[in-house]
Amino acid sequence: MEAFGNFLLLLDGYLGSSAWFPYALLGVGLFFTIYLKFPQVRYFGHAIDVVRGKYDRKGDPGDTSHFQALATALSGTVGTGNISGVALAIFLGGPAALFWMWVTAFLGMTTKFVEVTLSHKYRVQTEDGTMAGGPMYYMDRRLNMKWLAVGFAIATVISSFGTGSLPQINGISTSMEATFGIEPMLTGGVLAVLLALVILGGIKRIAAFTSRVVPFMAAVYIIGAMAVILYNIENVIPSFISVFRDAFTGSAAAGGFLGASFAYAFNRGVNRGLFSNEAGQGSAPIAHASAKAHEPVSEGVVSILEPFIDTLIICTLTGLVILSSGVWNEKFENEFDRTDMVIVAGLYAQNNESDRKELYGFLNESGENSVAKYNGSIEVVGGKPLNKDFTIINARSIAEDVTFSVGNQEDVYTGELKVVDGKLVKQNVIVTGKSLIHSAKLTTKAFTRGFFGDSGQYIVSLGLLLFAFSTAISWSYYGDRAMTYLLGPRSVMPYRVFYVAGFFWASFSDTTLVWYLSYVAIVVMTLPNLFGIFLLRKEMRETVKEYWDELEKDKAQKTNS
Repeated sequence: MEAFGNFLLLLDGYLGSSAWFPYALLGVGLFFTIYLKFPQVRYFGHAIDVVRGKYDRKGDPGDTSHFQALATALSGTVGTGNISGVALAIFLGGPAALFWMWVTAFLGMTTKFVEVTLSHKYRVQTEDGTMAGGPMYYMDRRLNMKWLAVGFAIATVISSFGTGSLPQINGISTSMEATFGIEPMLTGGVLAVLLALVILGGIKRIAAFTSRVVPFMAAVYIIGAMAVILYNIENVIPSFISVFRDAFTGSAAAGGFLGASFAYAFNRGVNRGLFSNEAGQGSAPIAHASAKAHEPVSEGVVSILEPFIDTLIICTLTGLVILSSGVWNEKFENEFDRTDMVIVAGLYAQNNESDRKELYGFLNESGENSVAKYNGSIEVVGGKPLNKDFTIINARSIAEDVTFSVGNQEDVYTGELKVVDGKLVKQNVIVTGKSLIHSAKLTTKAFTRGFFGDSGQYIVSLGLLLFAFSTAISWSYYGDRAMTYLLGPRSVMPYRVFYVAGFFWASFSDTTLVWYLSYVAIVVMTLPNLFGIFLLRKEMRETVKEYWDELEKDKAQKTNS
């Protein structure tokens, strides 16, 4: 299994984590933004009117209202990416990464508009009377590329587990255990029952649930974020300045943060932006295809609001909380994760400029360094290392006050520890000390730097619970529509049962391999979708023109009557 995991990571290195992928994603968004003359700006007000029901007609085919479809799609995108994904982007790329998340969202508003419109246009009514749509339908019915549609649908099913289900409940159960001491299996069991009650009722019950939960969870999170931002109001303007100042140069070293190159910040910002709002991935069009509408463009304009709310509002708030509170470049006492830790040869100091430059090159993979991974032994007495010929790098920062222990942190280690290629050979050794932190831990720490004090951590826990749980609900629908395409409506119920079972299992199991599989599946969804909508660019422009011509005729008829 470890070999398979390494293979998936290698494959991801050539796909989603490669240097060319962000350019492909942004390139398609930029092309359509210019080709369709900035629809994310021109149609924004109209999108709000459509959501409000201004253009609704009785008898429009579909299963949900425009607002319910938007809420379902938002519940699929507003998830752990908004809490831990933003923190991870800033941790990796510094403030500059937030700028590239914004760019991804702005261009993604157009990409989302195009993919939703085309998917809605070629949706079908299934044997059970419900609507089914998504990129697989326009790939099959319009492009006549059945093989591409099947590949996309299979990747969607895999992603429903790898993105929407298993990692979400794993994050929830871990957070609930850390904050409230609740056993992961108990958390998983209760939420699995709730998940089953919601998704077994199909899209109408899912839409009814998400349309109530999404506004509530967004309101709670925004209130908590503003409590931190207003508390640190004097740091807000400097935070914005750092985001724009570093956008094209990379983020300079600050505090415990050793700096990030432009390429690193750009790649991580775009990558996390896609993970957050899923523009171009082809997932949200599946939810929007259920909306009641006689014109596909009307649902397309609704989807413009999705990256705006998800990234330009919620992710920005998370970013400002992290930057204004100052926690992003502070070191905190924590237990080191083996995947975050590497031991390098030589003694490096944070306050030495030449040392920082060397480590900057090492961490940003620029090649401009002479840093080598340590091979040798560490002599430890009473938990403290004696030899000084190495430096521990944890979470991309120089670790301080390091202690080695076994079993638990009180049982300090004494003896020799072998290190091969920068990694400890002994597996049961716990390493603790001060270093940077990332993901949900970083956001949680930032939320304690506001008016609510330490109680702010509970807002993050509640946010993770609601965001992640609603994401699992929406992705179950994406998966069941993909199964409907592949094997028909009868395959949906077995899929839902398996989905709930997997959800429960992941609450107390290691889902690392599933994450790796998801990395590849996301790209297998995204690339065919980007390719498909580009092939249909002329049809998209004609469809938009017809929509506005029809609206003008309706206005003229109402005026004359």
